[in-house]
Amino acid sequence: MRTARRWRKLERMDLAALEEIKRLKYRYLRCVDTKNWDDLADALTADAVADYGTPAYGKPLSFNGRDAILGFLRETLGPDIITTHFASQPEIDIDGDRASGTWAFQDMVIATTHRMVVAGAAFYEDTYLRGEDGQWRIARTGYQRTYEAMHSLDDLPSFRLTANRWTPTPT
Repeated sequence: MRTARRWRKLERMDLAALEEIKRLKYRYLRCVDTKNWDDLADALTADAVADYGTPAYGKPLSFNGRDAILGFLRETLGPDIITTHFASQPEIDIDGDRASGTWAFQDMVIATTHRMVVAGAAFYEDTYLRGEDGQWRIARTGYQRTYEAMHSLDDLPSFRLTANRWTPTPT
């Protein structure tokens, strides 16, 4: 009985919107990693809010508005910072032109100048809005870390890094 109710709910869900939202989140993460700030800007509403709960900064970080979010990311993820972000297991609920989602995610940050590596995991909590142009955008995003691990590259004398450095797109 429970499975039948779940399938009826899925049948009513807008599966095209579900896929569009998944692609939106993947694009958000890819743009952060490739420092593609113009495409990232288009993934956010103008009044987007971001709350990043990461112990590396000593306190949760909150930003109001697309410009504030992009400003923080541009400033902190310069050319000497390499990142990888992976999100999976989305739980997305759609209600008309509004949706919410929870994503499991893991990331790694390599700060080459500081010779540090930060790895962590969290659950993103997002709100999405479909604009008048029919495109979904992130209106709210954020997470609280489940863990964060740091180590110095100097503690690993045999460690060698080969990486393609992404050049930020011109703005």
